[in-house]
Amino acid sequence: MEKWRGLCLVVVVAAAAMGAAEGQLRTDFYRFTCPNVEAIVQQVVSDKISQTFITIPATLRLFFHDCFVEGCDASIMIQSPNGDAEKDDHDNISLAGDAFDTVIKAKQAVEAQCPGVVSCADILTIAARDVVTGSGGPFWGVELGRRDGLISNAGRVSGNLPQPDSNLDLLNSMFRKNNLTQTDMVALSGAHTVGFSHCDRFANRIHSSIPDPSLDSDYALKLMQDCPVGVDPSIVIDIDPTTPRVFDNAYYTNLVEKKGLFSSDQVLFTDPASRGTVVQFASDNAAFTEAFVEAMVKLGRTAVKVGFEGEIRRDCTMFN
Repeated sequence: MEKWRGLCLVVVVAAAAMGAAEGQLRTDFYRFTCPNVEAIVQQVVSDKISQTFITIPATLRLFFHDCFVEGCDASIMIQSPNGDAEKDDHDNISLAGDAFDTVIKAKQAVEAQCPGVVSCADILTIAARDVVTGSGGPFWGVELGRRDGLISNAGRVSGNLPQPDSNLDLLNSMFRKNNLTQTDMVALSGAHTVGFSHCDRFANRIHSSIPDPSLDSDYALKLMQDCPVGVDPSIVIDIDPTTPRVFDNAYYTNLVEKKGLFSSDQVLFTDPASRGTVVQFASDNAAFTEAFVEAMVKLGRTAVKVGFEGEIRRDCTMFN
């Protein structure tokens, strides 16, 4: 009995600590110390988008990958001369350089006006919101006050990020660990409406001797033409084949039409447990938008460092 009481106490204390950390995040956190931070970041993001659209999906993916490993603490930004930082793990190798460049440039611009005040973690979070808005998606108030983490290790990445062939149970398990529900997971998957993938991430679905019954045959043929056997695996394919440069609910209508690029996308519709949410988002863009914003805010609270935890990096790519 004492053992279980002790376990319950640990759980309660951990939950209280997590709630306290989240409670220190505020949309007006820098109102006195760096009141123009969001405008500064937005300008850098806008300039970067005008140079290359890849900035949009790349920055969203960078934010997601950061939060799901050590929490939203910009640990993904650290560069290691030994090639053993978080960004060097095989699941992160394909993260586009444009996203890193966006955060680095935004940090430099912020430092020029507010040195040593704004964390790289907060800058990445703001940038993730701004790329959504910059592609026609919603605007929302970003909670701020994160500090940058002090751990960035490639060995800690494995098992924390969804894979192209993840089933619904595995997806739910990964998101649940980060206090995100199945609805949050389905909504965040909608970021794929402006996403892209390299051919090697889904080649097994289109070059198998047995056709994948969950994949539309015409769509599969198009993918085989775009990604033939032996093609450079780094070739990029839009995840949303209909409106790949607009943040909308087309991702879900594609799933209903069996045009999910990854099996982990398509399973959201083929599995009855999540199908209803996909159908709802496919028919109601407002419902998707509302759920996406709520899920992004919750994602941004994942294992945040606040108060005296971590640090405020001077350079996002290295610890102070």
